[in-house]
This record gives sequence, C-alpha cells and structure tokens, in this order.
Amino acid sequence: MIASRIIPRLDIKGPNLVKGIHLEGLRVLGDPAEFAKYYYEQGADELVYQDVVASLYERNSLHDIISKTVKQVFIPITVGGGLRTIDDIKSVLRAGADKVSLNTAAIKNPNLIKDASQKFGSSTIVVAIEAIKQTNGEYHAYVDNGREETGIEVKKWAQRVEELGAGEINITSVDREGTGMGFDCELIKMISDAVSIPVIAHGGPGKLEHTSQAFLEGKAHAITLASVLHYEMFQKTSFQKTGDEGNIEFLKSGRSFSKIEPLNIPQIKEHCRKMNINVRL
Repeated sequence: MIASRIIPRLDIKGPNLVKGIHLEGLRVLGDPAEFAKYYYEQGADELVYQDVVASLYERNSLHDIISKTVKQVFIPITVGGGLRTIDDIKSVLRAGADKVSLNTAAIKNPNLIKDASQKFGSSTIVVAIEAIKQTNGEYHAYVDNGREETGIEVKKWAQRVEELGAGEINITSVDREGTGMGFDCELIKMISDAVSIPVIAHGGPGKLEHTSQAFLEGKAHAITLASVLHYEMFQKTSFQKTGDEGNIEFLKSGRSFSKIEPLNIPQIKEHCRKMNINVRL
C-alpha cells in the first residue's frame, strides 16, 4: 500500500514566506528556507513551494529559494506559480525542483499538460485546481490564486487533466483555505472518486482531527498543510535568523490563527497511524 503523505505548503511572495485566508490578505512570515528545513527535520514527506503572485506578473521567481532549499532538504519539492511554457518548467526542474504544479497555464492551454507529461514524465506534472463552491452546489475552477473564475466545472476538469497525462491533482478549497474550518471532504471525495491518479487535499485544516478526515472521508492520497504548521513553528522557535523580517508581532498575538490549533508533523503522523492511515514515521 502506498503511504499517505504529509506535505507542508509554503506560499511565497518575493523572497518571503507568506500566508493569507482564502488565498488573500497575505502576511509575511519569514525566510521560507528556514521553514523548509524545520519541516524536513520533522519528517515531512514532500514540500510544495507556491509563488502566489507569479500569475500576475507572468513569471516564477523561486529559483534562488529552490537552489537554497535543495542544499539542506532531501525530499521531493513541487514548485508552482507562473509556469507557462515547457522552458519555464525545465528552468525550475534544473534549479532543483522534482515536480511542477500547473494551474492558470493548464486551463488556458490544456495541451501544456500533455506536452509536459510527455517530455518530463507524468510523475513530474501536478495540476492544481482552485475550487469555489457556487450557489447551485457546483464547484468551479478558479485561476490567478483564486481571483478569476473560469466557469469550468471542477469534476470534469479533473477528469480531463488525468486524460491529458497529469500524474497528480492538488485540489484547493478556496472557501476553506486559511480558515481552520477543516478540509472540504465533499470536494476532495468527489475528485478522488472521479480520477485514478493521486489527489492531494489543500485548504482548511485547523485541528488534528481534520488531517485524518481528509484521508478517511475525502479519500485523499496526501494533504498539504500551511497555517497549522506555521503557527506551531512560531510558538516553538525564537526566529533569531529572520530578525525583523515579517510581521512577527502580529503573528505572536495569535490573531492571525484564531481558529488554528498548532500542530507538528510527528504529532499528525502519530494521529494518522492511530486512525489506521498508512503514513511514514
């Protein structure tokens, strides 16, 4: 049985790690390489770096961060944001990424999924889907970090993505992201039931029980986590290395994480094991 994965997600704006709610209201947290090293040492299975403003400027600027991270972190790294061409993908893979995540470019040019999968292998290509639930109950795909609606129904798009050769789907509930309300297991299960490739769940966990729910109720193959892990790191570390970088006082106040329970990776994995979820310890 393939192990279920715990994957920290690091949203990047410029040189900084940032975090928001519903993918908006981004606040600077600090040096992403320090967070990446911390999570690697805790037992993360993979990492996701997402350039959250790349689509606005039509470029990905994570090369320096990737190069710095791979010198001290030895697990697979997925990089997303602003990747529009085969050359863009080749560039971040050369910088040290193991996989790439496509969203905006994939919707605007679906053949990019096919071309990239054929050139780099399906296991290298992750398609990210940012979903928002509509008043009629349907989920529609959004692009540009949840800013722009496409009118595309999420389930149909997930099935098309698989047909085009993507190796994984990363499904984000924009409605839940950063809220601590829990994963949208209805959304995750809908996608998991519709495709045969691995589905990665993102958006919403605020306490320990939410992590196992994504696997058991949503049938996710992996979960990506941000707020619950970042909050724990802020509580357990002094941040001497980041100095004044980032809005530290705001974060220390706890107001940015009012509905978030601080969690660490060993704690999450132990909980999952107790729930009979196969995770690597």
